[in-house]
Amino acid sequence: MCTNYRPSAREVFASEFETFHDRIDGLEWKDETYRDYLAPIIVAGEGGRREAVLAGFGFTPKRHLPPGVEFSTMNARGEEIGGKKTYKQAWKDGQLCLVPMQWFYEPNWESGVHVRTAIGMADGRDFCVAGVWREWKEEDGSTSNAFAQITVNADEHELMKHFHKPGDEKRSLVIVPREGYDDWLQCKNPEVARAFMQLYPAELMKSWAAPKPAAPKKEKPQQGLL
Repeated sequence: MCTNYRPSAREVFASEFETFHDRIDGLEWKDETYRDYLAPIIVAGEGGRREAVLAGFGFTPKRHLPPGVEFSTMNARGEEIGGKKTYKQAWKDGQLCLVPMQWFYEPNWESGVHVRTAIGMADGRDFCVAGVWREWKEEDGSTSNAFAQITVNADEHELMKHFHKPGDEKRSLVIVPREGYDDWLQCKNPEVARAFMQLYPAELMKSWAAPKPAAPKKEKPQQGLL
């Protein structure tokens, strides 16, 4: 499932998402988000207003896993989120967030080889994915944030069914319609929140091949003249 995406740029938070964003002023994040990378999310702040904060991608950061334990919490299955030990308290408490992005990446294997593919909106606008988040107490006494994206089955979705290896279950991120942003962020009823676990219309999305840029070649050191 999606473990890599391109987060929204700082300048769109006020204009595109109508978000109070002084908590990310002066903070930086990378152009692509991978596990444990910091990226902006949107949460319900004081009075329910939308606020942007930085959070780590992965509900349980690697540094908080017990020694020898390894599992991924970048994506939470919508069908199971309320019953999974990792997420159920945050889900019950309505710790919901929006994950703003320009597009996300999935592998397409239909040619027999892995083709890295970007998926975004047909109109080219940034959008938000449903997420769940929590705070962590760090060893130095500070507090950090972490989040997971929420996914649903996409075996029958006209676009998302084309990704991942043949035979694998097809999954899709839950894309929240713009008019539903505040309803999602402020929802405290898990059963009502489940109504958001829908596939986004394929005709409003697009995909394109997006190979990783080739790493620059290292120049061989010149041999000294004798």
